[in-house]
Amino acid sequence: MRTICDGDGMVPEIVAEIDRRLNGVIADHAVAMPWAIESGSRAWGFPSPDSDYDCRFVFVRRQPAYLSLFEPRDVIETPLTPVFDVNGWDVGKAIRLMVKGNAVIVEWLTSPIVYRGDGQFRDRFLDLAGIVMRRDSVARHYLGLAQGMCARTMADPERTKLKALFYVLRPLFALRWLRAHADQSIAPMNFQALMSGIEIEAAVRDEIAALLAVKAVTHELGTGPVPPAIRAFIEGEFAIAAEALPSQRPLAPDAVLQADAFYRWAIDRYGGPA
Repeated sequence: MRTICDGDGMVPEIVAEIDRRLNGVIADHAVAMPWAIESGSRAWGFPSPDSDYDCRFVFVRRQPAYLSLFEPRDVIETPLTPVFDVNGWDVGKAIRLMVKGNAVIVEWLTSPIVYRGDGQFRDRFLDLAGIVMRRDSVARHYLGLAQGMCARTMADPERTKLKALFYVLRPLFALRWLRAHADQSIAPMNFQALMSGIEIEAAVRDEIAALLAVKAVTHELGTGPVPPAIRAFIEGEFAIAAEALPSQRPLAPDAVLQADAFYRWAIDRYGGPA
């Protein structure tokens, strides 16, 4: 499957180069690639004209690699450039991180921009996420992400790299979304979808809309003071989030068995005889 449309701002020549890189990974590393998507600001819904391309993929090695005492690296990377950031995880790494509550792989599986993939792989992996993902672990993932981004980009609220605000706001919106949807453990990947699923003060929405409008047509937002309503939201959300984290819960009784079953299925399906 592939979901890249003419109107989504993807440059055909760059997409073709990403395809070439993915084909090179498959050939050079003798792997299958059941899922490859766009992550980062393009998939999140707030790209700039100069946003790079963050292609992420899940790969499966040939079966003998998983039986070796010297198992290969669980990450494959291609050369990083100002335009291309293309790398991926072994399926085992992706499953283990999911079980620990890392929401990144779920975002990959729900990206609206798919370079290539097997829908059955995605659907079965998302089914597993519904079993093993725990709200408390996911919430802690997003809180840690927001705290880290805030520490790196907002040390001086009067001179903040303004486009970095979106990387703080997105995980905080995800935390608010989880609180508003108590029966869910997976928040939407898309920034606008997050906003539409939660209550946000009108002043915050207006300031975000103004930044998004400029970001969409400007190569660099520059630095400056954090808009006051956004600053108040961020400060207030951190105070709420620390107190409102869901209580820690153990894995579902069959979570590990289900994770192992999916792992074996993936290796058998994609890593078996050619």
